[in-house]
Amino acid sequence: MLHAYPPAHNAGAEWAAHSLLRDLAARGHDVDVLLSQPAAASTAYEIDGVHVHPFRSKADPSRWMRGEERAHVIVTHLENTARASVLGELNRIPVVHLLHNTFEKSKSWLVKGSPSLVVYNTAWMKADAEAWWRVHRGDRPMPWGITVHPPVAIEDYQATPGDRITLINLTAEKGAKIFYALAERMPRRNFLGVIGGYGQQIIREDLPNVEIVPHTPGDRMAKDVYARTRVLLAPSSYESYGRVAVEAMCSGIPVVAHPTPGLMESLGEAGIFADRDDVDAWVAAVKRLFSPKVYPQASKAAAARAAGLDPAAELDVWAAAMEGVAKRGSPR
Repeated sequence: MLHAYPPAHNAGAEWAAHSLLRDLAARGHDVDVLLSQPAAASTAYEIDGVHVHPFRSKADPSRWMRGEERAHVIVTHLENTARASVLGELNRIPVVHLLHNTFEKSKSWLVKGSPSLVVYNTAWMKADAEAWWRVHRGDRPMPWGITVHPPVAIEDYQATPGDRITLINLTAEKGAKIFYALAERMPRRNFLGVIGGYGQQIIREDLPNVEIVPHTPGDRMAKDVYARTRVLLAPSSYESYGRVAVEAMCSGIPVVAHPTPGLMESLGEAGIFADRDDVDAWVAAVKRLFSPKVYPQASKAAAARAAGLDPAAELDVWAAAMEGVAKRGSPR
């Protein structure tokens, strides 16, 4: 039970969810996604073995709550967590929460929703939730949880890097102001801004070295974005992980990022970090990457980091946990 889904909706949380669900489908499980936003899809469709159903009415889930098509497990995240948790409890179907952030609203449903399994997208998020639990609910056991970093298949995002300095999702939170400040400070360099799947986009048309392109489906990111990118910018004020940074590294594209816990975990030693409030540091970091001596080393480190994030082992853990929930109501 999700609000929107690829390929129409291309935010990191939705692609992370799809990467997990398509893995179950590839292993022979039946996976149906029920959308809750009326505008998310007009007709039913299939993507990578996952069957996606458009919103028709609030009664949509009833087909899977009882009878021959009764679901073994309900998987949910973000705004659908509350309703999915209630339906799971009423119909005695185990519920799995995909946790993409550390916000209080998300963590509160670890208590109110009583999930059979929680899937954290990073180790730092799992540690944060555990610390929160000790303060708020230390007298009872925490829901069983596993860490599965958003799976990124290298072959889905490989491209030969281009010459642009790129930001994906032009919101204030994602660092649009830094993006435009760099473009102003580096007028001889070409910049590429990609409209995001959510948030208030900041669009400027007064800079001749900046090209703005529309929201891009995930299956076209390699060809339409990463093949044009030399350096990816990630000056986000908050990232629980930073999927686009990992996608870019699949092509050996270096990433300059604000040191959020998520980006530090995803980029590791391959990351180039600068505080989002220090524009001078960003200018220096980006200019340094255009050095013919520095770029090959940074590109090699990025590609090695992407390869080191091979999701196979964590996907095995995910599948085993889900199969345990489906058969026994518990991943243990």
